[in-house]
Amino acid sequence: MKEDYEVLSVEPAEAPYNLDGADWYRYVIVQGDNKISGYRQGNLHSITSSVEEIVLRLNERRIGKGGRVHIVMSRKSNIADSE
Repeated sequence: MKEDYEVLSVEPAEAPYNLDGADWYRYVIVQGDNKISGYRQGNLHSITSSVEEIVLRLNERRIGKGGRVHIVMSRKSNIADSE
């Protein structure tokens, strides 16, 4: 099984290309050699929480939310059989 996703960093950054405003942060999420990076605007606490939520959801998707479900099909009653 591959490694879990995890937050590598959340650091202050300049506004991304074509965007204005202050309080931008760049985040990096890693899973082994894979890296996901992005930008968010806000305060450090809210952005860190948001990125941790992203990581949680990525890991849930990667491992699934539970085991397989076994469905047992019930046999349909045939109206002709009862006549």
